[in-house]
Amino acid sequence: MDQRPNEDHRAGSWLPEVFQRRGTVTSQTVLADERAALLPKPDDEDETYDLEDGSKTTYELVVREFWILLKGSIPVILAYTLQNSLQTFSVLIVGRLSPEALATAAFSYMFAMASAWLIALGGTTAIDTLASSAFTGSKNPHDLGVILQRSFVVLTLFYIPIAILWIFSEPVFKALGQEAYLARDAARFLTVLVPGGLGYIFFEAVKKYLQAQGINLILE
Repeated sequence: MDQRPNEDHRAGSWLPEVFQRRGTVTSQTVLADERAALLPKPDDEDETYDLEDGSKTTYELVVREFWILLKGSIPVILAYTLQNSLQTFSVLIVGRLSPEALATAAFSYMFAMASAWLIALGGTTAIDTLASSAFTGSKNPHDLGVILQRSFVVLTLFYIPIAILWIFSEPVFKALGQEAYLARDAARFLTVLVPGGLGYIFFEAVKKYLQAQGINLILE
């Protein structure tokens, strides 16, 4: 008698038999439909977060959470400030020489940003997902280091043609309609910047590697 309603329900269901629930329907069984919740409700309705211990006011909770976010963001802010200091100080120093020198530095850094810097930023973005998954879900702690080493190899291979383009960029700039002095000086500027581009790529990879582990203080 108890199994008849369950058999009638399975017979009228549109799901294949292998996906249908077997067994008797008890008083606690909930039949899922398109309005059913994907996650079960918590048993304790009074459950609170770690910051909401019930003994602090809303203002104190906001200040405490703001301090946690500020403390975690300061190292990242300092890292990006130092990261962009090379371009900033170069333009400030070269700008005191002549307008032509300032135009060369600005044009060279713009070309570097549109080529190698974007490879470093875009390529290391994949480390965010891969390294975070390896750090939290992998049983082998060496997977995170393997991802870092592979990023070094892959991004270096991507950087090699960019470095060659920088060294021989003078005819490219002339073909794009730039003035002769600007094409010549920009090519020299980028040639000197070639080792720095490789260091920039490695810095970005290590930064993502440390951030995936929650290590931010060392980024300063």
